[in-house]
Amino acid sequence: MPTESVPITGTNRQSPRTRRDFLADSTGGLAGIGLAQLLRTDRAIAGTEKGVLTDRLHHAPRATRVIQLFMAGAASHIDLFDYKPALVKHHGQPSDFGEAVEAFQNGLGPWMRPAFAFRPYGDCAKPLSDPVRALGTCVDDMAFIHSMVGKTGVHSQSTLLQATGFQRPGFPGMGAWISYALGSGNDNMPTFVVLPDHRGFASNGQKNWDSAFLPAKHQGTIIRPGARNPIADLTASPDSFVTRDGDRDGLALLETLNRRHLESSASDSRLEARIRSYELAAQMQLAAPEALDLTTEPRHVLKLYGLDHDRTSFPKTINVPEEITHFGRKCLVARRLLERGVRFIQIWSGCDNGFPRRNWDSHENIARDHGPLAEGMAVATAGLIRDLKQRGLLDDTIILWTTEFGRMPSSQGAKGRDHNPYVFTNWLAGGGIKGGTTHGPSDQWGYKPADRNAPTYVYDVHATILHLLGIDHEQLTVRHDGVDRRLTDVHGHVIHDIIA
Repeated sequence: MPTESVPITGTNRQSPRTRRDFLADSTGGLAGIGLAQLLRTDRAIAGTEKGVLTDRLHHAPRATRVIQLFMAGAASHIDLFDYKPALVKHHGQPSDFGEAVEAFQNGLGPWMRPAFAFRPYGDCAKPLSDPVRALGTCVDDMAFIHSMVGKTGVHSQSTLLQATGFQRPGFPGMGAWISYALGSGNDNMPTFVVLPDHRGFASNGQKNWDSAFLPAKHQGTIIRPGARNPIADLTASPDSFVTRDGDRDGLALLETLNRRHLESSASDSRLEARIRSYELAAQMQLAAPEALDLTTEPRHVLKLYGLDHDRTSFPKTINVPEEITHFGRKCLVARRLLERGVRFIQIWSGCDNGFPRRNWDSHENIARDHGPLAEGMAVATAGLIRDLKQRGLLDDTIILWTTEFGRMPSSQGAKGRDHNPYVFTNWLAGGGIKGGTTHGPSDQWGYKPADRNAPTYVYDVHATILHLLGIDHEQLTVRHDGVDRRLTDVHGHVIHDIIA
């Protein structure tokens, strides 16, 4: 039986919810607003499902929702955002780090200059490389952190660390924590949505957005924009034997059986989540098709995201139009989901390792892999930032760009770079972020933080995001296996330098 999850805020501890509480709050389990229509009942429930902190935030929030952009495979900071003139000057010379260096593979070749040219952008004159030049229109809204440090150069562990705050499975994703704390903004849509790469999952797959020991309803819901069936199992295939009447009767039977089981069994969040999933599915059958329908978007908005074309097929090799199209579609869908009350959206670029490369793990050739991936990401992300800004949504939406670690300033082979967990880049924009700023520079090579006594960890980024949402990261805790667990473990400091 799973451990009971008890929210703790400061010194005040809530009693766990009883079955009576749950039944009262859910007003009849499956007889929710979506099933009220599908089951032809005449009862509809207004309002949204609250989180444990909905009515008692720790301080006034600057933001209400988050978009996390995750570059799977480890994007190279020194080829995108963190310009290092020393690498240009000493290109081709033997790399001398001044200390023993542990490489992941054999990436300690000569110093290698950035694969792309850098130019300054915005009033802040931030240097950006050519593939991410589209972000130059937004750079004055962005805060860069160049002193990020990881714990390992292993993809699976590092991805989990950035996604969940822990480098081993069994801990909730950041989106699950925020869903748990703040609740739903619209009961017709999931609170936490994941938009994976169109080629497959990144390292760890669904463990990156699991709810772990939090109630299971807070796990991420996968949506694949542009796919024939964007939400798995939401509706039956048109050529299946399932009819609307049969679907309705099946849901009615599930309601009866689940209610009976819920009233007779001990506390188990998985059962509550299963009931909620049926309830949500019925509601989403009505709400999701409209949210995912991009045909209603005007041409000028499609152009913002690089979607003002009719291409449906692309070359077999990695290419810019394909990356713009797929990442752009996810970013536009993300905006539409935000407008409909989704609280946390995770957008992935890159799938798990394979050949040819379809992720950011550019051991062999930075220019070949990073070029298309970065340009696709940048065009779509710039469109998202500008679109949110013109709609007044950027003021209370945090955008976080991250990856699992960086890449070495020395070369691997002739054109690639090895893993570098010793320093890499994150950037943030939107709700409460001070744009046009840079925090925590890396050293002259982009190998480690310039101030090795003051690195920035994922805990600090998570603490800052929670702070902007009105949450004290030290007080959002859940008792699990005798430990008060939290997103930031026992670490984390709010990065006040990047807060407006």
